[in-house]
Formats: sequence, structure tokens, C-alpha cells
Amino acid sequence: MQVSTATGDRSSAEGLARSTVSARLAAGAQIIGPALSAFWHEGKFGTGEEWQLLFKVRADRYADLERHLLDQHPWKNPEITAVPIAAGSAAYLRWVATTTAPEPRD
Repeated sequence: MQVSTATGDRSSAEGLARSTVSARLAAGAQIIGPALSAFWHEGKFGTGEEWQLLFKVRADRYADLERHLLDQHPWKNPEITAVPIAAGSAAYLRWVATTTAPEPRD
């Protein structure tokens, strides 16, 4: 899967990327930004700068990743969306699967 979220600044995006990948909840993270966003928030229209994060993750690890992002994210109600990866190189998809495999429990 590819999971995305956004933050309001680069430092927050880097922190989420580091904590998520180091916890092996995602094989990798890409940070894209800044990007201008237009949105409704608490009944008001606004615009602002955001930094988008894209994570590559196994579908069976999505719930763990979502919990981590909700716990670590600086926003109360962050965007967290996921889309399946319909196709990809076998070696890359194997890397995502092995890199994000849960640690064996005794």
C-alpha cells in the first residue's frame, strides 16, 4: 500500500518519517513539499503550506501504521489515506514486504 499524510512544516514531516520507518511500520517515506493546500477547517475556508508524506507499507501493517501516525502526528485530525499498489517490480515489492514484516514474538 501507499499511505499518505501531511504536516504543516518540514520538521514535523521529518520526525514522522523517521519514527515510522525506524519502527519498521513503513519500508520508506518520501517527503514532498512545500505544497499549497486549500481546505475547509472548523467551518472556515483556508489555505496553507503543507508537507506531504508518502509511506510504502504492507496492507496487513496498515492498522499499526495508522495508530502510530495518529499518536505521533501534531494535528488532532490528520489526513491519513491509503491506496493499494496495483503493480510494481517484484524485487521492490519483496523489499517492502520483508522490511516491514512484524518482529517475531517469543
